[in-house]
Amino acid sequence: MTIERYASALPVPLSTAVRAGGFVFLSGVVALDVNGKVLEGDIRVQTRAVLEKIQLTLQDLGLGLNDVVRAGIWLADLSDSAAFNEEYAQFFSGALPSRSAVQSVLYGGARVEIEIQAWAS
Repeated sequence: MTIERYASALPVPLSTAVRAGGFVFLSGVVALDVNGKVLEGDIRVQTRAVLEKIQLTLQDLGLGLNDVVRAGIWLADLSDSAAFNEEYAQFFSGALPSRSAVQSVLYGGARVEIEIQAWAS
């Protein structure tokens, strides 16, 4: 099996994505501006920015959101769940991946972080 690693542009020791076997694994994504600072905004703004970044990363790898089979969600505050779910559902067109969600303290005061796995046969 071949493993391909796609380097991150961020100054941290991680890969943006790793392709292994028939899967692509994306590292956790938070809503960052061009300077690497967390975007100002509520859960809706940050969720949209994170999912747009994930969508672009998948497109760069020849994939789309319909290829996502699993998502790991971290919310800074579980009371944001309803608003998060409304934004999240708009991106997956009914092809919802399996998912888990937990509450956690996130980098730089981010409100959401999403990590996904996609099928890339």
